Amino acid sequence: MSAGESWGSSQTLSPGGGSVVRRILLGSQLRRLRESRGITREAAGYSIRASESKISRMELGRVSFKARDVEDLLTLYGVADDAERGSLLGLAKEANLAGWWHSYGDVLPGWFQTYVGLEGAASLIRVYEVQFVHGLLQTEAYAHAVVTRGNPRASAADIDRRVALRLERQKVLVSENAPQLHAVLDEAALRRPYGDRSVMRGQLQHLIEISEQPNVTLQVMPFDFGGHAGESGAFTLLRFPESDLSDLVYLEQLTSALYLDKPEEVAQYEQVMGELQGESPDGAGSRDVLRGLLQLT
Repeated sequence: MSAGESWGSSQTLSPGGGSVVRRILLGSQLRRLRESRGITREAAGYSIRASESKISRMELGRVSFKARDVEDLLTLYGVADDAERGSLLGLAKEANLAGWWHSYGDVLPGWFQTYVGLEGAASLIRVYEVQFVHGLLQTEAYAHAVVTRGNPRASAADIDRRVALRLERQKVLVSENAPQLHAVLDEAALRRPYGDRSVMRGQLQHLIEISEQPNVTLQVMPFDFGGHAGESGAFTLLRFPESDLSDLVYLEQLTSALYLDKPEEVAQYEQVMGELQGESPDGAGSRDVLRGLLQLT
């Protein structure tokens, strides 16, 4: 899968239906089959009574798949082996299955549904946060304070639903195929109070404890280091176990998000992350920083 093609670099991704990762994987394989047979997108579109642009969107994983369309394309591409056809048709079925987060559609923006699906499929999650503790590391009380502050006009029921969603997301860290999480939190995120003193103390204690998990590395970028590489603000780097999927940079905005996958762009963020990790105290040293902040809280 060529860079800039899988995710739609510097663009927002449509949430669509089902699993965005499986849609992209299936689209990539259909594109390879089409190109290997020398068939144009226009011809492929004609075979399923669709336009060239729809084939393009299918191959980029931006739309859901109809089983009939996939069957017709596999026939056009000369895929006769039952096992291969069954595998790809099974992938199409999985791609259309709604993820658990769809049940929170009443409080979850469509653009963030895409991220939740990607986060749950990643094998390595690297994050830098400066405003608050990352959602995967928040306690319930801290999450409630953050969500309440960010949604001042939401009802109590909506607040509870949003917090429940955040806690559900955190289950990925203890799942059977749990990803590696490497988080760098700016000290500002730890000193900025959300909730009362007990909430902040509970959050700091939770960070100390969760940083001991084998799949979690937590570092704190201290104030006394001065200026550092993370001057552009918070970002997330996602890596996936599937070789077809390129690394992805996620940049959250107020009403949407950007996904970057061009190698040169991803490389810049990876360099910044590497510098942040190298300049921050290691896991044990960062726990000492957290303990020091806990004593001050």
